[in-house]
Formats: sequence, C-alpha cells, structure tokens
Amino acid sequence: MDSSLPSATAAHKPKLLDQVRQVCRFKHYSLRTEQTYVQWIKRYIYFHGKRHPQELTAIHVREFLTHLAVKGRVSASTQNQAFSALLFLYQHVLRQEIGLITGVERAKTSKRLPVVLAREEVAAVLSRLSGTTRLMVELLYGSGLRLMECLRLRVKDVDFGYNQITIRDGKGNKHRVTVLPQKLREPLQRHLARVKALHDEELAEGFGTVELPFAIERKYPKANREWAWQYVFPAAKRSIDPRSGAERRHHVHEVVLQRAVKQAVRAAGLQKPASCHTFRHSFATHLLENGTV
Repeated sequence: MDSSLPSATAAHKPKLLDQVRQVCRFKHYSLRTEQTYVQWIKRYIYFHGKRHPQELTAIHVREFLTHLAVKGRVSASTQNQAFSALLFLYQHVLRQEIGLITGVERAKTSKRLPVVLAREEVAAVLSRLSGTTRLMVELLYGSGLRLMECLRLRVKDVDFGYNQITIRDGKGNKHRVTVLPQKLREPLQRHLARVKALHDEELAEGFGTVELPFAIERKYPKANREWAWQYVFPAAKRSIDPRSGAERRHHVHEVVLQRAVKQAVRAAGLQKPASCHTFRHSFATHLLENGTV
C-alpha cells in the first residue's frame, strides 16, 4: 500500500466521489479520465440502490457489467471502461479486495472496418473548411494525429527545423514523433504568429497561463506563462480551470472540430460516415499506397 495516498479511513474523510477525484489527481490522471471514472462509479452505486461500494462484492460488479452488455447493449470498449473505473475504485480508493470477477457477459467486439477516404474525398472535405479548423484537419491527415493529440499540441512540440511533431502522452501514455508536412509549414507558422500575439496581449493583462502536466507547475512556477508551453490551438475564450480555479485559455474543445468536420462531410456530399479519426486512417492507408512502410 502506498502510504502517501489519501487514506480512506482518515477522520473527516471526504465523500466517496471526492475521494475518487483526489486519487485521480494524485496519480496525474487527465480531467477527462477523472470525469469518466466518477460517472461510471456513480452509475454503479445507483444501479445497486445507492449502497456504498464497500458493502458490495465481486458478484455486484459482475451484475453491473453484465447489465451494461445485455440490457444497455454497450460496446466492448465502453464495458471495459466501466470495468477499469470499478477496479480503480476498489484498488486505489477503497483499497479493498473484492475477489475474482468471473462470469461476466461480455459485450460484443465490433467487427467494423475503419472508414478510409480517397484522396479526392479528402480534398473535397478540406475545401469546405477554412481557417484554423482546416489547418487542424490538415494536421490530422498530413501527420496522422488523433483528435486529442492535435488539440493538446504545445508550441514546443512542433519542430520546424526537422519538419516533425512530437506527440507526448498519446494513446497508452506513449511518446512518438511524426512528420510535419512541408505544405503545412508556412500556414502553421502564420497561425502560431497570431497565437503568439494573443498570448502576449494576455500576459500584459495579467493572464496568459496554461495548464501544465503533472508536477511541472510546482517545479517550474513560471513555466505556465512561457510561450513554449502554450497550446498550438487555444480556445476562443478563457475559462475557469475546474481543478485550480484559475482563469486560463484551454485548448479548443473537441466538439468544435468534430462539428466542423461533420458539416464539411455533409457539404461535400460524401456517403461515408467520416469523422475526425477517419483522416488518421486515411493518412496510414495513403502512405501504404505510396510504398511507405
């Protein structure tokens, strides 16, 4: 047991869901993961008549997960996500052994093939986009980025000297390097010049900070104002950080880009169910067609 973690038996302990949030933050989980785990744990509690999870066993976990698959008809990935949230609850928050969980009715794994656009279809969608949203989609396609990898890009991760982009803490918390297409160099440089001017204005107004990963903000107190750490694609407005309470400019919300792509696909008259992730699949497919391995 890690004695440095908040104790679940300490006097005046916070409510269970607040404990979940505390441990998520101690372990440097993203806000998205924290919110997802809280929602699944809440659904688990309500499913069992608001009983405290300490009173429940592996049988109750099995019943909930089976219900999701049979009655809820969720996907396999969604069921696995719920399972991960409950394991986190028992192992890291309650620190309680619940035994072997067996006999769970598993959700069916999807057999669908990924959607891939032809080059002409990619061009048709891009022609219906403009400004920052077009640049972002061009990066999804030209660099093979996932949606959140694009949105979370920091200035320091774009290397114009070597024409490459570094993806940090991508899927599986892994780092990797990908190509920055020559065609996107100048548009991206012009975009960053505008973002830099905005950042300088906000610094002059007493703002200009950005959320930093893990303990960097404590180790380097002034790093959150540095240009290198700013998001490449900042949001249109500042917002209140739900964890720190600070007024900051976060990155563009994923819904903004998802909605723009959906509208562009419809305007291009495509019959394929294309999404932001489709451009990553198309990137890989077109590289293979060009003989790149």
